[in-house]
Amino acid sequence: MDERKRRYLEAMGIQIWRRRSGTTPAADATAAPAEHPPAVVEQGHDALIPAGEPKPPVLTPAAELDDAEVAAMDWEALAARVAHCTRCPELVANRTQTVFGVGNRAAEVMVIGEAPGQEEDKQGEPFVGRAGQLLNEMLRATGFAREQVYIANVLKSRPPNNRDPRPEEAARCEPYLKRQIALVKPRLILSVGRVSAQNLLKTDTPIGKLRGQVYRYQETPLVVTYHPAYLLRAPLEKRKAWDDLRLALRVLHEVGTP
Repeated sequence: MDERKRRYLEAMGIQIWRRRSGTTPAADATAAPAEHPPAVVEQGHDALIPAGEPKPPVLTPAAELDDAEVAAMDWEALAARVAHCTRCPELVANRTQTVFGVGNRAAEVMVIGEAPGQEEDKQGEPFVGRAGQLLNEMLRATGFAREQVYIANVLKSRPPNNRDPRPEEAARCEPYLKRQIALVKPRLILSVGRVSAQNLLKTDTPIGKLRGQVYRYQETPLVVTYHPAYLLRAPLEKRKAWDDLRLALRVLHEVGTP
């Protein structure tokens, strides 16, 4: 293991074991396992709930949004639409601002979380604070700086009291996320946290059972891992998160350079 990866693993709080002189070398934590590659699980993603076209500042959630129009938007038009979206009145009343996304708009890796929290709502950027710092360390452990990936959320507005997004809210936001993915054209999606994974994969399967497989969202390979906020509460699970990141790197390597 090179010194850079050792530093990043230590920053994530993962203990690094060093063999004693004369003992049999253990398998490197970064080496690809010898097992057969994980199966690719296909999922459907076409079910959307009809919703309203935003006409700020008047709330008109009953008006039908032309999703075909969203699917043709460029970055600037999409960001403007999201900034003035009024499809979920409860979220509009609760938010300070929408949280569109941040990072490299031509990234190889796209990280998708669940919804903005209090700090994200204040700053207008996903994954800030302690959870954001841990995510940055996780990315660095795989060789990516935060600026090299694109980070977005399933929901663009903060739910009241940081509650989980409701299914209808995620469905109303999904056209925006789909367009972001289409514009970025990532080679890999890293779904971070239970809420993100369950909404993207349209399932209620626990995240512990979703890990370790490769899925597809809009034909893009998708790997599931734990949310950094959860890892801060359960540091012993960081080793499992590292396994997820290793899987993501294997998939990225197998996909190859476009």
